[in-house]
Amino acid sequence: MARVILEPALLFLSPFLAYAAYLYLRNRYPFAVDHWTRSAVSSLALAGLAMAVAGLFVLGFFSERRGGTYVPAHIENGRLVSGHTE
Repeated sequence: MARVILEPALLFLSPFLAYAAYLYLRNRYPFAVDHWTRSAVSSLALAGLAMAVAGLFVLGFFSERRGGTYVPAHIENGRLVSGHTE
């Protein structure tokens, strides 16, 4: 479940981290408010949203799919048999 939340969140935050790294490499303090103007933050947010949506589509198209029928967990001969796909 954490993977479902972490992957889009990291994709969304990656432009912000790249901009902070850019500011740091330019010898500017990345936590100064005057570097994070409204236009910079809005363009980074749009880029992050685009990356998150594109990442979700890519994961949806290329993730492994399992065919078959799911058999839920059940008890056979007094032993618990875990759920599996047939």
